[in-house]
Order: sequence, then structure tokens, then C-alpha cells
Amino acid sequence: MPPMFIGKALTALAFAISSAAVQAHDHSDDHAHGDGENVTAWRLLVADQQDAVVHVIDAKEKSLLDTFEIAGPAALHRSRSGEAVFAVQGAANTVSVINTGIAFHDHGDHADIEVSAPALLDVTLEGERPAHFVERQGYIAQWFDGEDEARLFTESSTLSGEPDIRVANVEAPHHGVAVPYHSHAVVTVVNPEDSSQRPIGAKVLDSDGNLVGGEVACPGLHGSAGSGSLYALACHTGLLLIATENGTPQITHLPYPNSLPEGSASTLLGGIGLQYFMGNYGPDRLILVDPTEGGEGFQLVQLPTRRVHFAVDPIRARYAYVFTEDGQLHQLDVLNGELTQSLRLTEPYSMDGHWNEPRPRIAVAGDQVVVTDPNAEALHFIDIETFEQLEEMPLEGKPYNIVAVGGTGVSHNN
Repeated sequence: MPPMFIGKALTALAFAISSAAVQAHDHSDDHAHGDGENVTAWRLLVADQQDAVVHVIDAKEKSLLDTFEIAGPAALHRSRSGEAVFAVQGAANTVSVINTGIAFHDHGDHADIEVSAPALLDVTLEGERPAHFVERQGYIAQWFDGEDEARLFTESSTLSGEPDIRVANVEAPHHGVAVPYHSHAVVTVVNPEDSSQRPIGAKVLDSDGNLVGGEVACPGLHGSAGSGSLYALACHTGLLLIATENGTPQITHLPYPNSLPEGSASTLLGGIGLQYFMGNYGPDRLILVDPTEGGEGFQLVQLPTRRVHFAVDPIRARYAYVFTEDGQLHQLDVLNGELTQSLRLTEPYSMDGHWNEPRPRIAVAGDQVVVTDPNAEALHFIDIETFEQLEEMPLEGKPYNIVAVGGTGVSHNN
């Protein structure tokens, strides 16, 4: 594979960085804008792996702001705006919503920031085995593995306390995913032989539940992510790429090239600021995909040991981060697929054993990478520029899933 494969996308892409746009102003908080002052605020939301709590932490001060009790251990998903975080509690059959207390208001040439106390909202989505969460074009889709319909709603209605829920029929309960659009939804196709197995493809439904076009085959489907104007679903044979044409989703299949070794991705992340997808490909490799390059756009990244977790950098678009079971955090340059910096942070975390054992997770908060360390009951803060550890913050319990919200905006409250 040629190096710099994603470099071509640098000139091909001009899409807005969306939520990262306000984050991109993170370099300064010391100059005025009109009658306001630039203010930077970052918060971390950390779910415990064993206890039913979510901690809210000031990432700048490294201090605990609040702890919310929920129904069960949670996977956390931040909204694109960062104003809401959804705590998906699969074993407890519920989804809780947290107002992060950080909101941005777009003024075209700048964004105002509003900072308030975080709050656990009196809004929950109850259902059997909630699982995948997807936000797209202002709409959110929450999938429930034990139900035959996905629920679609907006962040704003949820924050107001009255989610405007519509549903998309998915034929039968299965472990799939829905991708929401204004008047449509893309949903997975249940395996007709055994609904407990992975879906066999995807299809487009209109707002009345009618099939638009045909089903697109993609066996063993699992893993999804958005990047720029595209959304991708991973399966055994390649990726399904979803683009919109006149507002209607269109699905195409991008197969893995024959040059790749046997394998497939089942977890995807999407680049922010650069259009690419990054996924797992075997226990000790990652795959980078430039969707504009077709079969030439796939590149494997060999890791020193098995991966534990990986995350993209929403501000420095060419970088992503990978934590491996030997206790190291690596910086990955997605333009050439090379690990550029490595730092040993924790004791080893073997990937053998139960998949849900407490292991480190990564979030990017401004100029810091933050890594949870469940066994040490701590959070590690790493300066991205120097790639050195800045601080370690004790956090009782098993700090596990983590998301970051925040950025810099103009405050008119001073």
C-alpha cells in the first residue's frame, strides 16, 4: 500500500468540522471578542464499570463536579453538540440523559459558550436491551436489541424533557443499528436463518416505513461510524457507504481489496476534519480507509500488541490514539499509518478473559488525551504536544467508559 494514502483527502475535503469547529478555538482564552471574553471549558463524563454511576469532571482543574446515580453500568455517547450525553445501560434496559452544562451558540464568525452545572435529566428511554446509538444530521437513533423497532428523535427535544420520538420498524429483534435522516432511516436487515446472528445487510426506509430501493447485502454486519458526508457500516465483505442524494440515503458496497489478509472490521470510528474511517482488523491491527480511493484506500496498521481501545482526535485531524494491552498509549498519524509517539501509562491489561473486563478507554479533551485506568482507580492526563503525562487523578471505583465535551467560546457574562 502506498504511504500518504489519506493525504489526497486533504485537498478533496472541505466539509465543516462541525462540533470540532468550536473546539478548534481551544488554543486561547485570553483575548476578547466584542463585548465578551473567550472562555474554555472541558468536562469529562466517566462511567464506572461495576457501579451504576457517572462522574462529571472538570478536565482543566482535574476536579470532580458531580456524580449521578443511574440504573446500571453504562456505555456513554456524547451528542455532536456536546450538550447531552446518553448513558446506555443495556443490562438495566434504560437510557439516561445528562445535560453536560456546556452549550455553544453559533454566531457565524464565532460561537458563544454557556457554562452551567451538569444535571441528570428526568428523561429516560425504557426498552429491552438498548445498544447502538447513532447521531446523524441532527437526528439520533437508539437501537434496542430486544425490540422490533428503533427509536428516532432529536437532541433538542430530549433536552427539553419531551423527546419527539418516531420509530423505524426493523422486522424482528436483533443486534443491529439504525442510521437516522430527516425523512428516512437506514436499518439493518435481520438474518432470516437466525436472528441472533449478525445482520446480513442494510436497507433504506422512508418516514412511512416503506422500503426505498432494495436491500444491500453485507453479511456479518457490525460497527458503524460517520465521517463528513458519509456514514459507513462494516461487515465481513467490506463497508457499506451511505451518502444522500436529494435528501434520500443511497447505499453502496465498498469491498475489501484482495491485497488485504483475511479479516474484517467490526468496530468503526470516523475521522473529524478528514474524511476517513478507522476500524479493528484482527486483534493487533487497525485498518484505515479513505473512501474516495476505492479499493486503493485501505491501509493496515500493525500494533506492537493487541489493541484495547482507540479514538480519533477531533481537533488535530491527522492524529488518532491507540491504547494497547502492554499499557502503552500510541499516537497514530492517519496520513501515513505510522505510530509517531508512544508512552507507557499503566500496568499491562490483557485482552484475554471476559470482553467486558474493566480496561482503559480514551477521550480527547482539548490539548489533552485522557485515559481511564480501572485497576489503578485513576485517570491519566497526557499533553498531546509533548506526549508526556501531565497528571494522574484518583477516581474511586472502576473508571471505565469516558467521553469529553467542551471547547472555547465567547462568554458575555463578564
